[in-house]
Amino acid sequence: MKSLISTVALAALLATGAAVQAQTLRWASQGDPQTMDPHSQNESMTNMMNGQVYEKLVTRDRQLNIVPSLATSWEQTGSLTWRFKLRPGVKFHDGSAFSADDVVYSINRGKEPTSQVNVYANAVGTPVALDPMTVEFRLAKVNPIFLQHMDALWILSKSWSEKHKVTKPLDFKNKEESYASFNANGTGPYMLVSRAPGIKTVYKRNPNWWGKFEGNVQEIVYTQISNDATRLAALVSGEIDFVLDPAPRDIARLRNTAGVKIVDGPENRIVFIGMDQFRDKLAYGNVPGDKNPFKDVRVRKALYHAVDIETMKTKLMNGQSFPTGGITPSPLGSYNDPQVETRLPFDLAKARALMAEAGFADGFEVTLDCPNNRYINDEEICIALASMWAQLKVKVKVNAMPRATYFPKLEKHDTSMYMLGWGGAVTDAETTITPVLRNPGPGGQGLYNYGRVVNDKFDQMAAASSVEPDAKKREELVKAALREYTGQAHLIPLHRQVIPWAARTNVSAVHRADNWLEVAWVTVK
Repeated sequence: MKSLISTVALAALLATGAAVQAQTLRWASQGDPQTMDPHSQNESMTNMMNGQVYEKLVTRDRQLNIVPSLATSWEQTGSLTWRFKLRPGVKFHDGSAFSADDVVYSINRGKEPTSQVNVYANAVGTPVALDPMTVEFRLAKVNPIFLQHMDALWILSKSWSEKHKVTKPLDFKNKEESYASFNANGTGPYMLVSRAPGIKTVYKRNPNWWGKFEGNVQEIVYTQISNDATRLAALVSGEIDFVLDPAPRDIARLRNTAGVKIVDGPENRIVFIGMDQFRDKLAYGNVPGDKNPFKDVRVRKALYHAVDIETMKTKLMNGQSFPTGGITPSPLGSYNDPQVETRLPFDLAKARALMAEAGFADGFEVTLDCPNNRYINDEEICIALASMWAQLKVKVKVNAMPRATYFPKLEKHDTSMYMLGWGGAVTDAETTITPVLRNPGPGGQGLYNYGRVVNDKFDQMAAASSVEPDAKKREELVKAALREYTGQAHLIPLHRQVIPWAARTNVSAVHRADNWLEVAWVTVK
């Protein structure tokens, strides 16, 4: 009865637009963007939604190549300087003119401690306005992937930010709200009309956008639908046009459903389990002797050996995953190094022997924090892992929660064991190594190292790779660093996601490997 009521309520919500025009894209996903402040949260869904409104100096084409956006051209004028020519005539949604002052302001805003893109903003150096349409970036050290970092930095209006007192990114983890939580003013193809978190977010086409629309969408209506079955029913019935994250178990059925099609494609995303390797005693667990078992590499490897990844792939992911030992979103990040990409084998005997050797033959108890609306089958994966680790007498309590609660918890390091997925458009290892793997440090270094892992040997090689201009030398540094990290099993890698989209047959969309829906390219017939 409850599911019937929720379905009726959903239908009523989706119907509130009354006569929906053919050029309205109605779409859904299991989660919701965290905030409309583009610097506050660096989370894929949030970035994609904000990316309809805000733009960067550079952007990505369909093949993820870097191409001009708010900058028309750029050149490296020295080993430590880059110069960008800005696009003339661009207006923000409030009608104000875009200039170099907005770029300088936005990059510096991105460096603030409450920004989750501060590691990237710091990596591009100091922005200086040479004239209203020229910005120079002056670096303190060589950055071999400078342009990749530029693709993470959204441009805001300086005057709008000052007017609405949002000159610093909001502190999401401490539940701060600001004008930028629910309002936006970018230069992009769509303008934010209304924002009701967890319910509905509406955009309209920007008639003054400088770019060229390849699609015909005039209005975007996004509805969060957390339940897989309800989301699928809404698509099949025609109440919505597009689903970003159909459940793997439904893909085969959707391929044979009238009026619906699957848009296939892999995703640059690694999903792994992290462990607190900082505290001497686990915050959430019951361990003999009040120890932290995750500080022992034998325990970490035992848990790794106990993961039956092939069963997870076939039974839970319905074949929609690529198991790996790698810890970068793409195997290109490790240069396809077999020493990094090869998993530790599923071997319960080996796992039990390691647990006994470490003094935990009788196991221990621990809480595994997990999102339930972020990654494909996220909560189900955690439940499956709990069952697998029970074979080692490790009693795992799965603590699943929505992403809006989950990520602030991790940001406070309020966890003993957790799931994380890391991905995006960049295939280079740098954007994983520095923010996710390195020792916690200043300027966003180790910002997403929620287990607070410290490995000085790895960190030294990682730091050197970040500033090595010679491509071959840098490759060897990256591979050596990743071999050290995976060899210590600081994380337990699971798989790289495969994430097909589902759409009505009258919808044409471009599937990118960063799981990014570019609405300006979408056609609704």
